Amino acid sequence: MKAKKKFEFPNTYVIVFFLIVLAAVATWLVPGGEFFVDEQGQTAFRSVPAQPQSWQIFTALFDGFTGQAGIIVFILVIGGAFWIVNGCKAVDVGIYAFLDRSRQLEKRPFFRRIGVNNLIIVSVMVLFSLFGAVFGMSEETIAFVVVIVPLAISMGYDSIVGVCMVYVAAHVGFAGAFLNPFTIGIAQELAGLPLFSGMGYRMLCWLLLTALTIGVVLVYAARIRRNPRKSAMYDSDQHWRDEYASNAESIAYFTNRSSWISFALVLLVQLAFAGVYGAECRLNFGANHWDVPYLLWMLAGLFAGVSVVALRKSVHFYILGLLGFTILYLVIGVSAYGWYIGEISALFLGLALAAGVAAGYSANRIVQEFLAGARDILSAAIIVGLAAGIVGILKQGQVIDTILFTLASGLGEAGCLVSLSTMYGIQTLINLVITSASAKAAITMPIMAPFADMIELSRQSTVLAFQFGDGFTNMITPTSGVLIAVLGLARIPYLKWVKWIWKFILLLVFVGFLLLLPTIFFTLEGF
Repeated sequence: MKAKKKFEFPNTYVIVFFLIVLAAVATWLVPGGEFFVDEQGQTAFRSVPAQPQSWQIFTALFDGFTGQAGIIVFILVIGGAFWIVNGCKAVDVGIYAFLDRSRQLEKRPFFRRIGVNNLIIVSVMVLFSLFGAVFGMSEETIAFVVVIVPLAISMGYDSIVGVCMVYVAAHVGFAGAFLNPFTIGIAQELAGLPLFSGMGYRMLCWLLLTALTIGVVLVYAARIRRNPRKSAMYDSDQHWRDEYASNAESIAYFTNRSSWISFALVLLVQLAFAGVYGAECRLNFGANHWDVPYLLWMLAGLFAGVSVVALRKSVHFYILGLLGFTILYLVIGVSAYGWYIGEISALFLGLALAAGVAAGYSANRIVQEFLAGARDILSAAIIVGLAAGIVGILKQGQVIDTILFTLASGLGEAGCLVSLSTMYGIQTLINLVITSASAKAAITMPIMAPFADMIELSRQSTVLAFQFGDGFTNMITPTSGVLIAVLGLARIPYLKWVKWIWKFILLLVFVGFLLLLPTIFFTLEGF
């Protein structure tokens, strides 16, 4: 008897291509229409002949790539830069040093009374949540599972607590991000908004979501520590209890000649940058402005001091410092000098070169590592181009304005609250199938941003709904390769994970909805 073929869930490429075909079918069924400016200067809608699309589905990828070329290059550069930084083991060293310092606090009575274990959980979760919020850490959490899960179990907890400390913290930070280039950066660019605008309220959202997550994990961790057998993972975690060993021992700490050369070159570039832009520097955050004279010179001096101290320890700490100052210059460049994805791409390309030289890589090795990182994230870049083809088909078919007009006629009458709630629900449901943030941004933002204008809803609100809808359900959907990889390394069965996490996901979705409400009823900076 022939075995029944097991159902295989389609990957993101198949889903997006299906949506392109569906968009082409829509051009045959949906009446054509377009918006125009009438004699009174008002935007109005009128019917026009539709342009049915057929073979154009095969040019959608090319059209999408050419239309989103800037974002695609940006994604590839970021991927290559972080691949080199991670390949140097700098992030690993930073985590290990942080954990070692936290453990040393047990010797002090004050910290012993408040609970060093609690302090470690909170510190690690804040750190990874920041990583998720600032540079979109997601796949990188996989490497830390085999470090943090055994640590959590050695502290008297279970593997679920370990996964929460790393993976859940990073993805809650990812959802409440305020500087993540893969979500906010791409979504705001597609929505026609200033890069990283509205940061103040997003930082508040990140803080509240992170605090909520830490509270939930601490309550669960305390219950497991009182009685470890209450954990659904108690028997399975015996593997970790038997084989716990620190990966930190495999890292060789060193400072080489190349790292000092990298330091000198980077410092010269900073001094030249300060010399070109002079002493004046005005930081702009929404309607607020701060004049900070000689800021660039002070940053160069601070970099010199921090780097010398770091290099006396190890090249890894110097590379961590490079990453930190890269983020600082990103914030200053965007707020003071109007940098966009082109300048930010150049900044991260400089990070990749400086980190590669510091690690002692040859020119060929730097190129190879950079290409490996770009190749690793190439799928996200291709998805952006492919997803942009969906909107391209609808535009060429002259039906996208009809769809927007129909949505506005329906949801618009329901008010901004119902419309924003519907957008949030759509983003959340889409994320159960398409887990790529870049793909969802490319698919949804070109449609939702102009729709928001029509119902007099802030475009920032639609971006916030996108990032909440994109982030929360990543931690439960079986289509997430990162989740499945994390659970596999932690030896947590998917069904046991779902049984534990589903109530928390519902709580996050509800809190996300509450955090969207102020964007409608109050005047927020950047919104």
